[in-house]
Amino acid sequence: MEKVINENILNNNHLLVDKVHSKFYITVKTRFFINIIIATILTLIAFHFSKPWIRDLSIIFSPITSIFIVGGIALVPGFMNTFLIISLLSDRQPKIKDPTIVSDDITLLISAFNEEDRIFNTLKYIKNQIYSGNIYTIVIDNNSTDNTSNEVNRAMRELDMDILLLKEPNPGKFNALNYGLKFVKTEFVITLDADTLIHKHSIGYLVSRIKASPKDVCAVAGSMLVRNSRDNLLTKIQEWDYFLSISSIKRMQGLYQGTLVAQGAFSLYKTDVVYSLGGWSDAIGEDIVLTWKMLAENRKVYFEPLAVAFTDVPTKFSHFARQRSRWARGMIEGLREVKPWDQPSIFYKFSTGIDLIIPYIDFSYTFFWIPGLFAALFLGNFAIVGPIMLLVLPLTLISFGILYYYQYSIVFKNLNLKVRRNIFGFVLFILCYQMIMSPVSLYGYVQEIFGAKRVWK
Repeated sequence: MEKVINENILNNNHLLVDKVHSKFYITVKTRFFINIIIATILTLIAFHFSKPWIRDLSIIFSPITSIFIVGGIALVPGFMNTFLIISLLSDRQPKIKDPTIVSDDITLLISAFNEEDRIFNTLKYIKNQIYSGNIYTIVIDNNSTDNTSNEVNRAMRELDMDILLLKEPNPGKFNALNYGLKFVKTEFVITLDADTLIHKHSIGYLVSRIKASPKDVCAVAGSMLVRNSRDNLLTKIQEWDYFLSISSIKRMQGLYQGTLVAQGAFSLYKTDVVYSLGGWSDAIGEDIVLTWKMLAENRKVYFEPLAVAFTDVPTKFSHFARQRSRWARGMIEGLREVKPWDQPSIFYKFSTGIDLIIPYIDFSYTFFWIPGLFAALFLGNFAIVGPIMLLVLPLTLISFGILYYYQYSIVFKNLNLKVRRNIFGFVLFILCYQMIMSPVSLYGYVQEIFGAKRVWK
């Protein structure tokens, strides 16, 4: 593991440059525009080769509708995936100190609602952290109706932990976190979900990353992975979403200094910044809104891939649908709170602007790609999904191969972790996951537009 931090890895404008692998300074802005240009050129080439497809579709639909369909299910996703891969290939994170030698005192905030089955284990993993500073743990019992508080008291006795147990009767995670924030006295505060287990060096990596960053970096998101992937087929599929897609997107956003979600499940924040923004908002995506408020003030949010935490993902489709529709609603809340064009940085305008396009992609997959697939399989109609779509599969495998290599060689090997054998889950993830995700996300958008009741679990 890298032991030394190069304090000069940032230039005077706090733009990230690569001094490790190159003799030349390549600023973030330069990389950004180079990657945009390359992705655009490749997308234009793809558009040229898709003209026969568009012409065939125009026999059934109007030319504009045909372009709309091809754009939504092929060209726009292709541009985004190309930009993602190119960005990751050009990413060189600055070195950080050994996570075992940073010693800043930190506070953990854990909001717990009916977590009697899992809170003790979460606290046990906190106790086993290898960290030189003091870790102050605050658990906020958010109107639980089970034995959550009793389990926290048991952890105090059996694990010999000094935990501040608070009671917040008003439901809502934002209420619990804001109440706990009043008791935080340290420079940094970490939020942790009550069902999340953190690797023994994860707190050290979060603190090391923010200590190695410019002063305008006010939050660092940890890396979330799946703990219960062996439970059933649904969790096996979700394992690959976290391992490949979510981690890679966060890493790309972190390269451009604007990770869009410092997720409440495991992230570090500067306490004074959270205070100055009024804490967490009354929102279903309270962590998204807080992050976007930080970006709107031209502050930076980073991502640390080695700060690994393991969470339990939904085992039932109904719970999965609630979770992912909630995430979709949170994205809309963020867009409503801070418009992309109001973001101060070109990086943030671009990253948050992508969220304006995602509903278009989800709409296209739901109402064009899925019906087109059924038409091809059962009716022999290849107008929408035909042989040309088969070209996407090898490109997808190449993309995920690159993402897998990074996760395996840079993250898992350094942390002495093993990637579980989950080939069947990977195949289903490649072939079916988007067909599940897009309709669920659309459901979330509709819920938010019509102000449907919030459901957290």
